[in-house]
Amino acid sequence: MFYRRKIILAMIRLFGGELDKIRLQKLLMLFGEKQTVPVYEFVPYKFGCYSFSAHADLAVMARKELLKDGDKSYILPNKSTDYLKQVKPEDRVILQSIRNQFARCDTMELMRFTYIHYPYYATKSVKAVGLLNPMELAKVEAAKPKSDTTVLFTIGYEGVSVEAYLNKLIQNGVKLLVDVRNNPQSMKYGFSKNTLKRLCENVGVGYEHIPEVGIRSEFRKELKIQADYDDLFKDYRKNNLSQSQESQNRILSLLNQYGRIALTCFEADICRCHRKPLAEAVSKLPGFNFELSHI
Repeated sequence: MFYRRKIILAMIRLFGGELDKIRLQKLLMLFGEKQTVPVYEFVPYKFGCYSFSAHADLAVMARKELLKDGDKSYILPNKSTDYLKQVKPEDRVILQSIRNQFARCDTMELMRFTYIHYPYYATKSVKAVGLLNPMELAKVEAAKPKSDTTVLFTIGYEGVSVEAYLNKLIQNGVKLLVDVRNNPQSMKYGFSKNTLKRLCENVGVGYEHIPEVGIRSEFRKELKIQADYDDLFKDYRKNNLSQSQESQNRILSLLNQYGRIALTCFEADICRCHRKPLAEAVSKLPGFNFELSHI
């Protein structure tokens, strides 16, 4: 079992074997804030901080009958298993401190606490107005990303969680994610086409896939050093970009429509990804007078 799932099971057991779903998300975030490297990362969502990865893990554990997915809560069917003993001593201490501090807080109290202390996570909340006073709401408003210029971004997802990736989109004010992979599938949770589209839309970012400007996987084999990538992109400019003017114009049209869009592919290193020559080609089209930024 993945270690992060043991944390969830240990937390539910520590809180009496049953936890409200919203409350569990808040407690996991507060737990992670005390860790050096959090087991889960979070995004602002309609009820505050939310981890799509934790939700996916909970669904897997429910299928395996390690817990029961109730209407509003998660329940441990076997309370005899002491998951607390299966986590690292330092994490056990954090879990116990979380229980001591928040065991008597109901869901709304816990939600209010996280909104006050972590206002960024309240920026998309539908509950904030009813829970916070004007001064507290002003802090939430101040935590919202402010962006009104038109920018063409590029972003890779290599080495990051889907939450860290989504936060980068949110914090840069991206309105539309343009997936430029030829094959938009991934072994990494959150980054296959349908899932990525759903998660983006859940946090207010649109999604569009333009596979015509991608590079087929067979052309990406045996890439070891930068010179290999340089040769690949030289061929890409000659044989793809020269033939995909319609798709490039489509990207420019989307930029004009949405104001801030991001081209996405896998690689973290922009110099090893085709989104760089693609973005540069779009930036040379007539009518492009905007900023180009690799995030």
